[in-house]
Amino acid sequence: MRKQETKRTVVIIAEDDPDDRLLIKDAIIEAGKQSIDVYFVQDGAEMLDFLYHRGKYEDQSKAPIPELVLLDLNMPKKGGMEVLQEIKSDPRLRTIPVVVLTTSRAPEHIARSYELGGNGFITKPNTYSELVEVMRNLKRYWFNTVELP
Repeated sequence: MRKQETKRTVVIIAEDDPDDRLLIKDAIIEAGKQSIDVYFVQDGAEMLDFLYHRGKYEDQSKAPIPELVLLDLNMPKKGGMEVLQEIKSDPRLRTIPVVVLTTSRAPEHIARSYELGGNGFITKPNTYSELVEVMRNLKRYWFNTVELP
């Protein structure tokens, strides 16, 4: 049974590579018609500023609480594991699903992300068509199948 769409869904993506940001945004659009507002941040520190409404994100209308976080592990300023640990240790943020989306396939990265409370681990695909399929599956699972808080 599909949930009825009543509002726009907010997704924040931590990705420091501008080319990857563009590809991910295009893949999300191509993956389906669901109303998704995508916000990008360039590093882990900016991700936390967004979530805590600090600095340029103080205005909450410019930084709504997301229904899903996609988190790259290899970022400047503050790495993905540090960000994941902070999100999942904060009672105000820990219910937000965080899916790691990274180039790593290292078993220790996979294990550590789940130990820290990550909700999924996806290795970035090699082709654009595979990326579209990943985004389609993420949308289907997180916004049409599971119930979010």
